[in-house]
Amino acid sequence: MAVSGLVRAELARHDWSQLRCGCGGTASHVPEIFEKILAADSASDAVGYSLDGHLEIETNLFEAAVPAVGVILAALAGPISDFSRGQLMAVLWYLVSGDSHHSEVALGRSRLGDECRLKAREGIWVVLHYAVNRRDETALDVLGLIDLDESRSGYFASKMA
Repeated sequence: MAVSGLVRAELARHDWSQLRCGCGGTASHVPEIFEKILAADSASDAVGYSLDGHLEIETNLFEAAVPAVGVILAALAGPISDFSRGQLMAVLWYLVSGDSHHSEVALGRSRLGDECRLKAREGIWVVLHYAVNRRDETALDVLGLIDLDESRSGYFASKMA
């Protein structure tokens, strides 16, 4: 699948070369990883391209995680392959369930988890769409972490049961 203009615009909004990455360098390579994942129809199409270890390590977040949430939501708002959707929804869960890596805390970025959850709330209806219309359990888990309206997420969870 082709990467949407919305995703390309969201990627272009950020200077990834100025953001810290979990691999120890800058996040300048993260847009390419997103594009490869979004263009993939299956795991074999994305061999060698994973966001693991770049945005987070075991839910310990790096600076690049916050703008990545916006990219994920932009991607989920359009047509993408089942493979890409599964990959991105899993990454979104890691980001909204995470907290700052100790190296980020030392640099004064102790609230990356809160920033990711706040950013994800901007796209709550996209996540809700996946939770309800696709019966996506990961999306429902994401909702449980970002939705401040507990009755709404509880209501939609009961509709999935």
